[in-house]
Amino acid sequence: MNPLPLASNLFPSYHPLPFYFMQVTAGFPSPALDYREKSLDLNEHLIPNPVSTFFMRATNDALKESGILAGDLLIVDRSLKPHSGCIVIAGIAGELCIRRFERMDKKIILKTDEYYNEPFFLRAEDELQIWGVVTAAIHSL
Repeated sequence: MNPLPLASNLFPSYHPLPFYFMQVTAGFPSPALDYREKSLDLNEHLIPNPVSTFFMRATNDALKESGILAGDLLIVDRSLKPHSGCIVIAGIAGELCIRRFERMDKKIILKTDEYYNEPFFLRAEDELQIWGVVTAAIHSL
């Protein structure tokens, strides 16, 4: 199973967008709202390794407590080595899943945020393929 095509650019028809470098409060608006600092390139912030980056959609809320919701666009980097605590796209016996990666001594554990889902403890006979580390999740409000 091959991953989705690599992302060369999150916004291929890119043109600089204004970036207002000030904090936003919920109170009275500032009179300096027309003050612009610079342009913002989201590729610069979300895709540091474009050659090894691809996108996927989350299909459930298994990592809701981590901020990943069903329907979110996931940015996944294949060049990053997974470490304890990061979220990965894993292929286990031909099935893709999104899980939190934990390493305890020589054991690998893949788990969700849902208390009723048992963590998956990787056994020697299990076939595991890490497709990449999830670096960002984008969702609409």
